[in-house]
Amino acid sequence: GTSRQIPQTIIIGVRKGGTRALLEMLDIHPNIVVAATEVHFFDWDENYVKGIDWYRNLMPFSYRNQITIEKTPGYFTSPQAPGRIHDMNSSIKLLLILRDPTERVISDYTQVYYNRVESHKPVQLFEDIVIKNGVLNTKYKAIQRSLYDVHMEKWLKHFSLDQIHIVDGNTLIKDPLPELQKVERFLNLPSRIMSSNFYFNQTKGFYCIRSDGRERCLHESKGRPHPLVNSTVLEQLYSYFREHNAKFYRMVNHSFDWH
Repeated sequence: GTSRQIPQTIIIGVRKGGTRALLEMLDIHPNIVVAATEVHFFDWDENYVKGIDWYRNLMPFSYRNQITIEKTPGYFTSPQAPGRIHDMNSSIKLLLILRDPTERVISDYTQVYYNRVESHKPVQLFEDIVIKNGVLNTKYKAIQRSLYDVHMEKWLKHFSLDQIHIVDGNTLIKDPLPELQKVERFLNLPSRIMSSNFYFNQTKGFYCIRSDGRERCLHESKGRPHPLVNSTVLEQLYSYFREHNAKFYRMVNHSFDWH
């Protein structure tokens, strides 16, 4: 009685915002099934040309009463993704998880740094990438990805605000349950995720998941220690994002506790 369904909900981003944590935590819900990998269907042309049946075949089997969810953080910053998702399903519900944009930049750098170290490639200090000739390097991809207002504008051309639920990534890490209950309501699902589904792991410093008699934590690549960043550079980043954040708050009618 199961079949592969095109997702009724997509986690569209943001990279290093907590998309994996959100997906794993939602997977606790009996009415949700999740795609195991990032599909990159709507943001990578070489996948998009393979067509909707190729996309559907990458989804898990589900019952009729279940919602299929996939997550690809690259969608949020992709120029093509909003239109392509709208073409597939104009009434789809989207989940966007965001965190403080400066923290996100540092987390983005940290992931690339560790990947380069593991591949024995040369690495640069954070400050040497972010500052060029004494000024902020606003062309740095990680900074571009944190301009939430710029990217949100593209999504709001195709979807109404009530189709996009924003999850506070900073809150999800500290206290997952209230954020997940908001998602349950947004998706019109019965409340099934409970506080007993989480326990705080002192060693890792964040919440792990307990469901179906099993306990699991996010992959070791998650929650890596960030480099200590020069306070002057931090101030430059805070200052640069301030106006973009204010514009984003107005766009979504909601403020966040960001620098």
